[in-house]
Parts: sequence; structure tokens; C-alpha cells
Amino acid sequence: QVQLVESGGGSVQAGGSLRLSCTASGYSIRSYCMGWIRRAPDKEREVVAVIDSDGGNVTDSVKGRFTISKDNAKNTLYLQMNSLKPEDTAMYYCAADCPDAEYGKYWASYNYWGQGTQVTVSA
Repeated sequence: QVQLVESGGGSVQAGGSLRLSCTASGYSIRSYCMGWIRRAPDKEREVVAVIDSDGGNVTDSVKGRFTISKDNAKNTLYLQMNSLKPEDTAMYYCAADCPDAEYGKYWASYNYWGQGTQVTVSA
């Protein structure tokens, strides 16, 4: 059974940093496509970052501020978030098993999801 468990969310002031973690069980992240997707109240889901065997990418709205990475030995995915803005406030979900990074830009392409961790950024 695949489980993805996120942690690291919280409340910070604008300009602050957080690092989200997603630990997988029943699933090896080594060779698979994974991503971070966020959903703000009254907004559509947004794929923030994707990583596959060829590397990681982030969406334009967080470029230069967010970095996706993974530690295969720990079977853990990370999202380092710097220079946070109030508009980054959302529930952040870890997701896995997208076909590749290109398909990973679309949230519906993921087969496994975590329960989410809340990020709140105050002005």
C-alpha cells in the first residue's frame, strides 16, 4: 500500500521560509515522477513543482523562490520555499507516479496523493 506523508507546513510571515517533506512508504521514489501541488481556497489546484529522473522544475510563479529535490536514500521528497508571499498560502499536497515531468504539470496525471500540509503566509 502506497502512503505519502507530508510535513513541514505552518504559519510564517511574508519573506520567510519553510521546507516541506514528503516521506513515501510502499513506493520507491528513486525512479519515479513526483510533484507538489497546492490548492488555495476558491482556486484551482496548481502544480508547483515536478521532479523525475531528468531533474526538477517549478512553475513560473515560484521560480527563483521554490526548489524541489529528493533524497532517494530516505525515500523523501522536499520542497524548499523561500521568500514566501501571502499568495503562496494554500494546502500543499505531495503526489506521485506521474508519467513524466511534462505530464506532471497536470495534477490529474498523478496516481498517489498525500493528505496535505497547510502553509499560511501572513503579510
